[in-house]
Amino acid sequence: MSQKLKTLQIIHLSICAGVILGYVILGDFSPEVLQMPIVDSNSIIYAIIPLIAFVFSNFIFRSQINKIDVKVSFDEQFPMYQTASIVRWAILEGAAFVLLILKKDFILFGILLIVYLLLLFPSEFRVKSDLEKIKIK
Repeated sequence: MSQKLKTLQIIHLSICAGVILGYVILGDFSPEVLQMPIVDSNSIIYAIIPLIAFVFSNFIFRSQINKIDVKVSFDEQFPMYQTASIVRWAILEGAAFVLLILKKDFILFGILLIVYLLLLFPSEFRVKSDLEKIKIK
Protein backbone atom coordinates (compact mmCIF):
# COMPACT_ATOMS: atom_id res chain seq x y z
CA MET A 1 0.00 0.00 0.00
CA SER A 2 2.73 2.44 0.90
CA GLN A 3 4.24 2.53 -2.61
CA LYS A 4 0.85 3.03 -4.28
CA LEU A 5 -0.03 5.70 -1.76
CA LYS A 6 3.28 7.49 -2.32
CA THR A 7 2.57 7.52 -6.05
CA LEU A 8 -0.85 9.08 -5.44
CA GLN A 9 0.69 11.61 -3.05
CA ILE A 10 3.29 12.60 -5.65
CA ILE A 11 0.56 13.06 -8.26
CA HIS A 12 -1.41 15.21 -5.81
CA LEU A 13 1.60 17.33 -4.91
CA SER A 14 2.43 17.77 -8.61
CA ILE A 15 -1.06 19.01 -9.37
CA CYS A 16 -0.94 21.37 -6.39
CA ALA A 17 2.54 22.61 -7.29
CA GLY A 18 1.47 23.26 -10.87
CA VAL A 19 -1.54 25.33 -9.96
CA ILE A 20 0.37 27.21 -7.26
CA LEU A 21 3.19 27.94 -9.70
CA GLY A 22 0.64 29.14 -12.24
CA TYR A 23 -0.84 31.51 -9.68
CA VAL A 24 2.59 32.79 -8.65
CA ILE A 25 3.59 33.46 -12.27
CA LEU A 26 0.29 34.74 -13.66
CA GLY A 27 -1.40 36.09 -10.56
CA ASP A 28 -1.52 39.65 -9.33
CA PHE A 29 -1.43 39.64 -5.55
CA SER A 30 -1.92 43.33 -4.90
CA PRO A 31 -4.11 44.22 -1.91
CA GLU A 32 -6.88 45.46 -4.20
CA VAL A 33 -7.10 42.14 -6.02
CA LEU A 34 -7.12 40.08 -2.83
CA GLN A 35 -10.25 41.85 -1.59
CA MET A 36 -13.71 40.42 -2.09
CA PRO A 37 -14.71 41.32 -5.66
CA ILE A 38 -17.92 43.10 -6.52
CA VAL A 39 -20.33 40.60 -8.02
CA ASP A 40 -22.72 42.01 -10.58
CA SER A 41 -24.90 40.38 -13.21
CA ASN A 42 -21.98 40.18 -15.66
CA SER A 43 -19.63 38.42 -13.27
CA ILE A 44 -21.97 36.15 -11.31
CA ILE A 45 -20.81 33.13 -13.29
CA TYR A 46 -17.25 33.65 -12.08
CA ALA A 47 -18.47 33.76 -8.49
CA ILE A 48 -20.24 30.43 -8.78
CA ILE A 49 -17.42 28.61 -10.62
CA PRO A 50 -15.79 27.55 -7.32
CA LEU A 51 -19.10 26.29 -5.98
CA ILE A 52 -19.79 24.35 -9.16
CA ALA A 53 -16.27 22.90 -9.11
CA PHE A 54 -16.61 21.87 -5.46
CA VAL A 55 -19.99 20.19 -5.93
CA PHE A 56 -19.17 18.61 -9.29
CA SER A 57 -15.77 17.26 -8.21
CA ASN A 58 -17.25 15.67 -5.10
CA PHE A 59 -20.19 14.27 -7.05
CA ILE A 60 -17.92 12.68 -9.67
CA PHE A 61 -15.59 11.37 -6.97
CA ARG A 62 -18.45 9.77 -5.01
CA SER A 63 -20.06 8.29 -8.11
CA GLN A 64 -16.77 6.69 -9.17
CA ILE A 65 -16.07 5.44 -5.65
CA ASN A 66 -19.53 3.89 -5.42
CA LYS A 67 -18.81 1.86 -8.57
CA ILE A 68 -15.96 0.04 -6.81
CA ASP A 69 -16.79 -3.56 -6.01
CA VAL A 70 -16.59 -4.10 -2.25
CA LYS A 71 -15.82 -7.79 -2.71
CA VAL A 72 -12.46 -7.29 -4.41
CA SER A 73 -9.20 -6.78 -2.55
CA PHE A 74 -7.76 -3.42 -1.66
CA ASP A 75 -5.10 -3.79 -4.36
CA GLU A 76 -7.87 -4.04 -6.95
CA GLN A 77 -9.84 -1.16 -5.43
CA PHE A 78 -6.93 1.27 -5.27
CA PRO A 79 -6.54 2.00 -9.02
CA MET A 80 -10.20 2.99 -9.20
CA TYR A 81 -9.78 5.17 -6.12
CA GLN A 82 -6.69 6.73 -7.69
CA THR A 83 -8.58 7.55 -10.87
CA ALA A 84 -11.47 9.07 -8.92
CA SER A 85 -9.06 11.21 -6.91
CA ILE A 86 -7.18 12.47 -9.96
CA VAL A 87 -10.44 13.42 -11.69
CA ARG A 88 -11.56 15.27 -8.55
CA TRP A 89 -8.30 17.19 -8.34
CA ALA A 90 -8.30 17.98 -12.06
CA ILE A 91 -11.75 19.57 -11.83
CA LEU A 92 -10.62 21.79 -8.96
CA GLU A 93 -7.37 22.66 -10.72
CA GLY A 94 -9.22 23.53 -13.91
CA ALA A 95 -11.65 25.80 -12.08
CA ALA A 96 -8.78 27.59 -10.35
CA PHE A 97 -7.05 28.18 -13.70
CA VAL A 98 -10.29 29.35 -15.32
CA LEU A 99 -10.66 32.00 -12.63
CA LEU A 100 -7.02 33.04 -12.95
CA ILE A 101 -7.07 33.34 -16.72
CA LEU A 102 -10.56 34.67 -17.41
CA LYS A 103 -11.26 36.92 -14.42
CA LYS A 104 -8.31 37.90 -12.25
CA ASP A 105 -10.62 39.92 -10.01
CA PHE A 106 -11.82 36.59 -8.60
CA ILE A 107 -8.32 35.34 -7.74
CA LEU A 108 -9.38 35.06 -4.09
CA PHE A 109 -11.87 32.33 -5.02
CA GLY A 110 -9.13 30.55 -6.93
CA ILE A 111 -6.91 30.67 -3.86
CA LEU A 112 -9.72 29.13 -1.82
CA LEU A 113 -9.95 26.31 -4.37
CA ILE A 114 -6.20 25.76 -4.06
CA VAL A 115 -6.47 25.59 -0.26
CA TYR A 116 -9.25 23.02 -0.58
CA LEU A 117 -7.16 21.09 -3.08
CA LEU A 118 -4.25 21.05 -0.63
CA LEU A 119 -6.57 19.77 2.11
CA LEU A 120 -7.45 16.76 -0.07
CA PHE A 121 -3.96 15.30 0.44
CA PRO A 122 -4.29 11.50 0.17
CA SER A 123 -3.23 10.07 3.52
CA GLU A 124 -3.54 6.41 4.40
CA PHE A 125 -6.38 7.27 6.77
CA ARG A 126 -8.29 9.20 4.08
CA VAL A 127 -7.97 6.40 1.52
CA LYS A 128 -9.09 3.75 3.98
CA SER A 129 -12.00 5.82 5.26
CA ASP A 130 -13.19 6.63 1.73
CA LEU A 131 -13.05 2.96 0.77
CA GLU A 132 -14.76 1.93 4.02
CA LYS A 133 -17.70 4.20 3.19
CA ILE A 134 -18.53 2.08 0.16
CA LYS A 135 -18.67 -1.04 2.33
CA ILE A 136 -21.26 0.57 4.58
CA LYS A 137 -23.71 1.24 1.74
